[in-house]
Amino acid sequence: MTRNKTLLVVAVLTALAAGTAFAATQSAPAAGASRPVLDKNGDGVVDRAEAAAHPRLAEHFDTLDKNKDGKLSAEERPHRRHGMSDGHRRGPGGHGGMMKQLDTDGDGRISRTEAGKQPRFAEHFAKMDANGDGYVDGKDRELRGKQRRDEWFANADTDKDGKLTRPEIDAADANRRARFQQRMQARGAERFAAADTNKDGRISRDEAKGKPRLAERFDQLDVNKDGFLSQDELKPRSQR
Repeated sequence: MTRNKTLLVVAVLTALAAGTAFAATQSAPAAGASRPVLDKNGDGVVDRAEAAAHPRLAEHFDTLDKNKDGKLSAEERPHRRHGMSDGHRRGPGGHGGMMKQLDTDGDGRISRTEAGKQPRFAEHFAKMDANGDGYVDGKDRELRGKQRRDEWFANADTDKDGKLTRPEIDAADANRRARFQQRMQARGAERFAAADTNKDGRISRDEAKGKPRLAERFDQLDVNKDGFLSQDELKPRSQR
């Protein structure tokens, strides 16, 4: 292995190790805990290679990259707000306030009984209880973060040599973006079907009234001004 490849592998593994804090989904970091360094080379922006070490950031990279320059500036990167990162921590337990509310006995962890007070949390309890001890706590967060990093590495290491090259990192990033686009398209189709109550393949102004945000933007979205919204009109401009 060449010296350059060795350095690349070391850099990637270092970035993966730093991903634990970003991958956390239940609670805000403990007071004084350091946040992962996203901008590894210190150039003031986060490129795709740097974001690849943080699966959740990489998944939302294209959405966050407002000016489409392939980099995330400080303004474009998500910022923590009350234990969340600009709306990208909306999963069960992602808010420290919820954890405190559910932790009625104050032992710093959530039991299955306590989780039952929040249906969405309870629905995902088994998945969140990564170590299977019957509680959701910081140990589960750390274990899930490690599992995500290991899974990402295994998928990216296509030749299974235990090392990552730049082409493998780029390919892994491209695959992640493709999967994200597929999920977004599937969700869009589901939302369209739910709004299209008469199932004629288009959404009328009356049907849109059941979706306040859609109704508010109806005229803007109705590109051909025929009084209906088609699936194509509701697609992001980049997909039309």
